[in-house]
Amino acid sequence: MTIAISLVFGALIGVLLGLLGGGGSILAVPALVYAVGLDMGQAIPVSLIVIGAASAVGALPKVRAGQVEWRLATVFAVAGIPATFAGSAIGSHLPQSALLLGFATVMVFAGIRMLREGGPTGIACDTVGGIDWRRCAPRSIPAGLAVGLLTGLFGVGGGFLIIPALVLMLGVEMPIAVGTSLLIIVANSAAGVVSHLHRLHIDWGVAAGFAGTAIVASLVAGHLGTRLDTNRLRRWFAVLVFAVAAFIVVDTLWLR
Repeated sequence: MTIAISLVFGALIGVLLGLLGGGGSILAVPALVYAVGLDMGQAIPVSLIVIGAASAVGALPKVRAGQVEWRLATVFAVAGIPATFAGSAIGSHLPQSALLLGFATVMVFAGIRMLREGGPTGIACDTVGGIDWRRCAPRSIPAGLAVGLLTGLFGVGGGFLIIPALVLMLGVEMPIAVGTSLLIIVANSAAGVVSHLHRLHIDWGVAAGFAGTAIVASLVAGHLGTRLDTNRLRRWFAVLVFAVAAFIVVDTLWLR
């Protein structure tokens, strides 16, 4: 029964990933906790497996098209991987209620990011004329650390933070930012899974079912989603994220 539920919710997360091009994974942990019945310690690594696998599949066409800034991806990964291990270590000492409330806060931030229509584009890491690392490194390294910490703590890919950082703060063009973000998510997610392996038993049946259906559903939804109004869909999804965050807070503070 647990595996069947994981297949259903994996497909749901995959549809959201395919339609929105990212962000849908923010619901993976709540789905694993409240629908599948895992605790946070189990849900986080399973979520990272799903996010990492889906991002790897999504990154392949970007790599083939040359829509990746490898140097920035490396900087984010070098900064983010140790931070992912640190976030995992911190999370292991926190009660589940604290992790759930922290995750709800991250969800609210992600929802706000989805509702915003962008902003002025930065130039610190503009790749057109060559990267000026004296301006780029002081901004990209802290951003990589922040994303890695969130990945280890809460099992989120951090695309809602990486893409705005690349585009609005560092000046990377959107197509390149998306491909670069996917590679960063793969690296951090892999580090997050490794950091959790020695502490718990992962239900690989649930993980494989959730990840497999998420990937297939994301590919199908991504193909069909070109006919939909993604801006309106993103706004409705942001509302859903806020609602789930509110439920987590109420359930953690008053219902448990």
